Amino acid sequence: GRGRQFLIDELHVRLGHHFVAGRAVPRVRFAQALAAERAVLEQIANAYIIRPPYLYGPMNNIYREAFVFDCADAERAFRLPGDGEMRLQFFHVRDLCRFIDVIIAQQPQQHVFNVGNPESVSVREWVELCYRAAGKPLECVAVHNVPQRSFFPFYDYQYELDVRAQRELMPETTPLAEGLRESYAWYSAHRNEVVPKPYMKFIDEELPAAPASVR
Repeated sequence: GRGRQFLIDELHVRLGHHFVAGRAVPRVRFAQALAAERAVLEQIANAYIIRPPYLYGPMNNIYREAFVFDCADAERAFRLPGDGEMRLQFFHVRDLCRFIDVIIAQQPQQHVFNVGNPESVSVREWVELCYRAAGKPLECVAVHNVPQRSFFPFYDYQYELDVRAQRELMPETTPLAEGLRESYAWYSAHRNEVVPKPYMKFIDEELPAAPASVR
Protein backbone atom coordinates (compact mmCIF):
# COMPACT_ATOMS: atom_id res chain seq x y z
CA GLY A 1 0.00 0.00 0.00
CA ARG A 2 0.93 3.69 0.16
CA GLY A 3 2.63 3.30 3.53
CA ARG A 4 4.87 0.50 2.23
CA GLN A 5 5.78 2.53 -0.87
CA PHE A 6 6.65 5.55 1.31
CA LEU A 7 9.03 3.36 3.34
CA ILE A 8 10.72 2.10 0.18
CA ASP A 9 11.08 5.64 -1.22
CA GLU A 10 12.61 6.82 2.05
CA LEU A 11 15.12 3.95 1.98
CA HIS A 12 16.23 5.02 -1.48
CA VAL A 13 16.85 8.55 -0.26
CA ARG A 14 18.45 7.96 3.13
CA LEU A 15 20.67 4.91 2.86
CA GLY A 16 23.80 4.29 0.82
CA HIS A 17 23.81 0.62 1.72
CA HIS A 18 20.20 -0.41 2.11
CA PHE A 19 19.32 -2.27 5.29
CA VAL A 20 15.90 -3.15 6.57
CA ALA A 21 15.78 -4.54 10.10
CA GLY A 22 12.56 -6.02 11.39
CA ARG A 23 12.14 -8.13 14.49
CA ALA A 24 10.99 -11.68 13.88
CA VAL A 25 7.22 -11.82 14.10
CA PRO A 26 4.71 -14.39 15.39
CA ARG A 27 3.31 -16.86 12.90
CA VAL A 28 0.03 -14.99 12.45
CA ARG A 29 1.91 -11.99 10.98
CA PHE A 30 4.56 -13.94 9.08
CA ALA A 31 2.85 -13.71 5.67
CA GLN A 32 2.64 -9.91 5.89
CA ALA A 33 6.28 -9.67 6.88
CA LEU A 34 7.36 -11.83 3.93
CA ALA A 35 5.29 -9.72 1.55
CA ALA A 36 6.94 -6.55 2.83
CA GLU A 37 10.39 -8.09 2.42
CA ARG A 38 9.63 -9.15 -1.15
CA ALA A 39 8.43 -5.64 -1.99
CA VAL A 40 11.65 -4.12 -0.69
CA LEU A 41 13.88 -6.57 -2.57
CA GLU A 42 11.94 -6.09 -5.81
CA GLN A 43 12.45 -2.33 -5.73
CA ILE A 44 15.90 -2.06 -4.08
CA ALA A 45 18.12 -4.67 -5.69
CA ASN A 46 21.05 -4.20 -3.29
CA ALA A 47 18.98 -4.15 -0.09
CA TYR A 48 19.82 -6.45 2.81
CA ILE A 49 17.09 -7.57 5.18
CA ILE A 50 18.08 -8.46 8.73
CA ARG A 51 15.71 -10.30 11.05
CA PRO A 52 16.81 -9.99 14.68
CA PRO A 53 15.11 -11.56 17.68
CA TYR A 54 14.91 -9.50 20.90
CA LEU A 55 17.67 -6.89 20.99
CA TYR A 56 19.33 -5.99 24.28
CA GLY A 57 22.41 -4.26 25.61
CA PRO A 58 23.52 -0.87 26.93
CA MET A 59 21.25 2.02 25.88
CA ASN A 60 18.23 -0.25 25.48
CA ASN A 61 15.36 2.01 26.53
CA ILE A 62 12.69 -0.70 26.26
CA TYR A 63 11.60 -1.86 29.71
CA ARG A 64 12.56 -5.52 29.44
CA GLU A 65 15.78 -6.49 31.23
CA ALA A 66 15.46 -3.18 33.11
CA PHE A 67 12.25 -4.48 34.68
CA VAL A 68 14.01 -7.61 35.91
CA PHE A 69 16.92 -5.51 37.20
CA ASP A 70 14.44 -3.38 39.16
CA CYS A 71 12.89 -6.50 40.67
CA ALA A 72 16.34 -7.80 41.59
CA ASP A 73 17.45 -4.52 43.15
CA ALA A 74 14.26 -4.45 45.21
CA GLU A 75 14.86 -8.10 46.19
CA ARG A 76 11.42 -9.07 44.97
CA ALA A 77 10.40 -12.64 44.21
CA PHE A 78 10.02 -12.72 40.44
CA ARG A 79 6.66 -13.64 38.94
CA LEU A 80 7.25 -16.17 36.18
CA PRO A 81 4.66 -16.72 33.46
CA GLY A 82 3.60 -20.34 33.85
CA ASP A 83 6.42 -22.78 34.36
CA GLY A 84 9.00 -20.35 32.95
CA GLU A 85 10.01 -22.71 30.16
CA MET A 86 8.99 -20.53 27.20
CA ARG A 87 12.04 -19.98 25.00
CA LEU A 88 13.50 -16.55 24.22
CA GLN A 89 16.26 -15.62 21.78
CA PHE A 90 18.40 -12.49 22.10
CA PHE A 91 20.99 -10.52 20.17
CA HIS A 92 23.32 -7.89 21.61
CA VAL A 93 22.95 -4.59 19.77
CA ARG A 94 26.73 -4.43 19.38
CA ASP A 95 26.64 -7.76 17.53
CA LEU A 96 23.94 -6.39 15.24
CA CYS A 97 26.21 -3.45 14.39
CA ARG A 98 29.13 -5.81 13.85
CA PHE A 99 27.08 -7.92 11.48
CA ILE A 100 26.07 -4.87 9.44
CA ASP A 101 29.77 -4.01 9.16
CA VAL A 102 30.45 -7.56 7.94
CA ILE A 103 27.78 -7.28 5.25
CA ILE A 104 29.08 -3.91 4.07
CA ALA A 105 32.60 -5.32 3.83
CA GLN A 106 31.74 -8.67 2.22
CA GLN A 107 28.51 -7.88 0.31
CA PRO A 108 27.35 -11.52 0.35
CA GLN A 109 25.07 -12.91 -2.34
CA GLN A 110 22.44 -13.83 0.24
CA HIS A 111 20.29 -10.79 1.02
CA VAL A 112 18.02 -11.99 3.85
CA PHE A 113 19.55 -13.01 7.18
CA ASN A 114 18.16 -14.22 10.45
CA VAL A 115 20.47 -12.95 13.18
CA GLY A 116 20.73 -13.72 16.88
CA ASN A 117 22.53 -15.75 19.48
CA PRO A 118 22.70 -19.39 18.39
CA GLU A 119 21.28 -20.52 21.74
CA SER A 120 17.86 -19.64 23.06
CA VAL A 121 17.14 -19.57 26.79
CA SER A 122 14.05 -20.21 28.85
CA VAL A 123 12.29 -17.34 30.58
CA ARG A 124 13.51 -18.73 33.89
CA GLU A 125 17.11 -18.89 32.67
CA TRP A 126 16.94 -15.32 31.35
CA VAL A 127 15.55 -13.99 34.63
CA GLU A 128 18.21 -15.86 36.57
CA LEU A 129 20.95 -14.30 34.42
CA CYS A 130 19.45 -10.84 35.02
CA TYR A 131 19.38 -11.36 38.80
CA ARG A 132 22.92 -12.69 38.68
CA ALA A 133 24.03 -9.59 36.75
CA ALA A 134 22.52 -7.50 39.54
CA GLY A 135 24.27 -9.60 42.17
CA LYS A 136 21.05 -10.77 43.81
CA PRO A 137 19.64 -14.25 44.59
CA LEU A 138 16.55 -15.31 42.71
CA GLU A 139 13.27 -16.63 44.02
CA CYS A 140 10.55 -17.31 41.45
CA VAL A 141 6.79 -17.51 41.79
CA ALA A 142 4.67 -19.19 39.12
CA VAL A 143 1.71 -17.23 37.77
CA HIS A 144 -1.01 -19.07 35.85
CA ASN A 145 -4.18 -17.97 34.04
CA VAL A 146 -3.19 -14.29 33.93
CA PRO A 147 -2.36 -12.52 30.64
CA GLN A 148 1.41 -12.42 30.90
CA ARG A 149 1.88 -9.01 29.30
CA SER A 150 0.16 -7.58 32.38
CA PHE A 151 3.15 -8.49 34.53
CA PHE A 152 5.95 -9.61 32.17
CA PRO A 153 7.71 -7.80 29.30
CA PHE A 154 7.27 -10.45 26.57
CA TYR A 155 4.24 -11.83 24.79
CA ASP A 156 3.19 -15.45 25.16
CA TYR A 157 4.90 -16.87 22.09
CA GLN A 158 8.33 -18.27 21.39
CA TYR A 159 10.48 -18.67 18.34
CA GLU A 160 14.02 -19.77 17.61
CA LEU A 161 15.62 -18.31 14.50
CA ASP A 162 17.99 -20.39 12.39
CA VAL A 163 21.13 -18.24 12.38
CA ARG A 164 23.56 -20.59 10.60
CA ALA A 165 24.05 -18.17 7.69
CA GLN A 166 24.95 -15.38 10.10
CA ARG A 167 27.43 -17.62 11.90
CA GLU A 168 29.19 -18.44 8.63
CA LEU A 169 29.98 -14.74 8.24
CA MET A 170 30.33 -13.85 11.95
CA PRO A 171 30.94 -16.90 14.13
CA GLU A 172 31.30 -15.15 17.49
CA THR A 173 28.52 -13.42 19.42
CA THR A 174 28.43 -11.87 22.88
CA PRO A 175 27.51 -14.42 25.57
CA LEU A 176 24.16 -13.49 27.10
CA ALA A 177 25.52 -13.42 30.66
CA GLU A 178 28.27 -10.98 29.64
CA GLY A 179 25.87 -8.78 27.73
CA LEU A 180 23.44 -8.62 30.64
CA ARG A 181 26.25 -7.57 32.99
CA GLU A 182 26.98 -4.72 30.58
CA SER A 183 23.28 -3.89 30.46
CA TYR A 184 23.00 -3.76 34.23
CA ALA A 185 26.05 -1.52 34.56
CA TRP A 186 24.60 0.89 32.00
CA TYR A 187 21.11 0.84 33.50
CA SER A 188 22.44 1.48 36.99
CA ALA A 189 23.86 4.78 35.73
CA HIS A 190 21.00 5.73 33.38
CA ARG A 191 17.74 4.70 35.05
CA ASN A 192 16.05 7.95 34.07
CA GLU A 193 16.53 7.09 30.38
CA VAL A 194 14.22 4.06 30.52
CA VAL A 195 10.49 4.61 30.97
CA PRO A 196 9.08 1.87 33.22
CA LYS A 197 5.84 0.05 32.52
CA PRO A 198 3.38 -0.65 35.35
CA TYR A 199 4.22 -4.33 35.79
CA MET A 200 5.03 -3.97 39.49
CA LYS A 201 1.84 -2.02 40.13
CA PHE A 202 -0.19 -4.81 38.52
CA ILE A 203 1.67 -7.46 40.51
CA ASP A 204 1.16 -5.65 43.81
CA GLU A 205 -2.51 -4.89 43.20
CA GLU A 206 -3.78 -7.83 41.17
CA LEU A 207 -1.70 -10.92 41.94
CA PRO A 208 -1.95 -12.95 45.14
CA ALA A 209 0.34 -11.72 47.89
CA ALA A 210 1.96 -15.07 48.63
CA PRO A 211 1.46 -17.68 45.87
CA ALA A 212 3.41 -20.88 45.92
CA SER A 213 7.08 -20.45 45.19
CA VAL A 214 8.56 -22.54 42.39
CA ARG A 215 12.14 -21.92 43.36
